Amino acid sequence: MYYREAGQFKTSYAADSRIFTIRQDRTGMLLLCLVAFVLVPLWASPYTFSAILIPFLIFSLAALGLNILTGYAGQLSLGSAAFMAVGAFASYNFVLRIPGIPVLLAFVLGGLCAALVGIAFGLPSLRIRGFYLAAATLATQFFVVWCMTKIPWLTNYSSSGVITAQQIVIFGYQFITPASKYLLTLAIVSAMALLAKNMVRSNVGRSWMAVRDMDVAAEVIGIRLMRTKLLAFAVSSFYCGVAGALYAYAYLGTVEPEAYNLDLSFRILFMIIIGGVGSILGSFLGAAFIVLLPILLNVIAHALSLPTSVASNLELMVFGALIIFFLIVEPHGLARLWQIAKEKLRLWPFPH
Repeated sequence: MYYREAGQFKTSYAADSRIFTIRQDRTGMLLLCLVAFVLVPLWASPYTFSAILIPFLIFSLAALGLNILTGYAGQLSLGSAAFMAVGAFASYNFVLRIPGIPVLLAFVLGGLCAALVGIAFGLPSLRIRGFYLAAATLATQFFVVWCMTKIPWLTNYSSSGVITAQQIVIFGYQFITPASKYLLTLAIVSAMALLAKNMVRSNVGRSWMAVRDMDVAAEVIGIRLMRTKLLAFAVSSFYCGVAGALYAYAYLGTVEPEAYNLDLSFRILFMIIIGGVGSILGSFLGAAFIVLLPILLNVIAHALSLPTSVASNLELMVFGALIIFFLIVEPHGLARLWQIAKEKLRLWPFPH
């Protein structure tokens, strides 16, 4: 009743090719942006910014990068945290070695460095696929972390390997408070999510999906597999690299190799499984679920006075159970449930 497109006529090709073709979607997105950019900074506490909103946005960007590679291009990867580490350390070194370089430019260059590493480690995808490709990308995780710990130049010869990230200064304004860091992160994530939404609707995105569905048939109709797969690795790694830079500068405040361990790679993979593989919205839903679930479990464990040993393992048990649940009941994740809800709203109150 409230979500019907009856009476909304498209009189031009530009109107028909909009990202949000239904007026209700456009209105809802504008309201969501208004709440995120205006209302949330007014009422949210510093804890909400630092512990919930900022990591949610950063993980959403990293999950979006992995979703481009795995969900749209069909190339399984277990090295997302490694590409985040490359972006973080490259951004740190650009700011350190080049005096006066803008921080945003350092983030972009860090993402480009991650894209180059992604292309290098994406070369095996031209010959192998599936489990073997996952094992090859897993090697990226160990190799990158090894480089970060064994090459002193990357950490500016720090004895502990843990270095403090420089302050974020853009046009003379210092992003020090949690609210300012949240707004910066939100602006970057929103712009890159919009870019990804347009990208998957373009010829590049259709080429990725064709390779994902059947690479042999895609090659027969003229799609170049080498360029398509490596482009997917480059774009995915770029997104993860920018997310890694934001993770170091806007969230942790430090650049350390241990922050980008294998557990983080699996966590990002869980986000797209639960949120929805091959869905921009699913990246955000999965990140929200993964960020909010530990907080909810801690509240429940505290309310039930559970032993520390049980509470510490409760999160892992629930994560495992939820992944099995979604793989069996709804393989397309939370994004598919949202799509089903919208389809029901189009027909409500009539029977299905």
